[in-house]
Amino acid sequence: MDEIHPPSQPKILIIRLSSIGDIVLTTPVVRAVNEQIPDAEIHFLVKKNFANVIENNPRIHKVHIYDTDDVQVVVDELRKENFDEVIDLQKNFRSRRIVRKLNVPHHTFHKHNFSKWVCIHLKMNGLPETHIVERYFEAVKPLNVHNDHKGLEFHIPEDKGFDEDDLPMVFEDGFVAIVLAAQHYTKRIPVSKVVEIGSILHKPIMLLGGSDVAEDGEHVVSQLGDRACNGCGKYSLYQSAAIIEHADCVITGDTGLMHIAAALHKPIAAVFGATIPEYGYYPYMPGERDKFRNFEVCPLNCRPCSSYGSKSCKRKHFKCMNNISATEVAEWVNKF
Repeated sequence: MDEIHPPSQPKILIIRLSSIGDIVLTTPVVRAVNEQIPDAEIHFLVKKNFANVIENNPRIHKVHIYDTDDVQVVVDELRKENFDEVIDLQKNFRSRRIVRKLNVPHHTFHKHNFSKWVCIHLKMNGLPETHIVERYFEAVKPLNVHNDHKGLEFHIPEDKGFDEDDLPMVFEDGFVAIVLAAQHYTKRIPVSKVVEIGSILHKPIMLLGGSDVAEDGEHVVSQLGDRACNGCGKYSLYQSAAIIEHADCVITGDTGLMHIAAALHKPIAAVFGATIPEYGYYPYMPGERDKFRNFEVCPLNCRPCSSYGSKSCKRKHFKCMNNISATEVAEWVNKF
């Protein structure tokens, strides 16, 4: 593809509708466009439920909300902006319809969906050895924008963060954040595994997640006592991010908070179940490879079993998570 030279003051729309982690993973592209085309006016299209992930990014001039099933309504609003370029980092049926209707120069990336299908169903891994962030940069290469390898960004507003003084006294000498939440069950670290890991850790743990895992958090506290604090369902996204920022280390499944932890340069024990790091969604921390480690059960002939995780283990044994070594995870975390 020939290199494209945008107008001197281009208006650029970046599309990434969902979800938390995927939006955080677009921030290197946002930064690179902002710094390498300094006169560009950057707009961002996102679903209403995920707008808070990006709305405080100072590099974005305007956030557009997708909150209707009628694509034409969204397109009519976007057309008023007269965009010069569209960067589609979602690349699904909905985003392609928007791009097609806007009818302005657009760029996207290779999702490698077929290779992922082959990996899941035939257990033949032909996926490229590149992180999804590197693939996102395919979309802006025609604009002569390149990866600066500075990592991810997540901006916590001062008035929406978390006061460290509000943490339990037992956390004074440090703590580990453990993320219980994940959109899909097969990405969640089992409660029994969290209890096992927590009992080996040298420091107390703060449990993070939504109200849907609050009961799981209470079970962990019932087993570990004052070594654990259940924050599930109690904190906003920004407050959870601020707690992660204060933590010594983070233990998490393949979730949005994992990518926020990477953006905040925290040591991460990333526990993979139904999905695999080869999909390209492991912690993105250029120049800080010693700050994260991927934990997974290999080999396991039923893994990976899905692209995004699922509601239950199809084989009922959930070995991809249950067979993770709690000792290995805890001993790696204890180094920090």
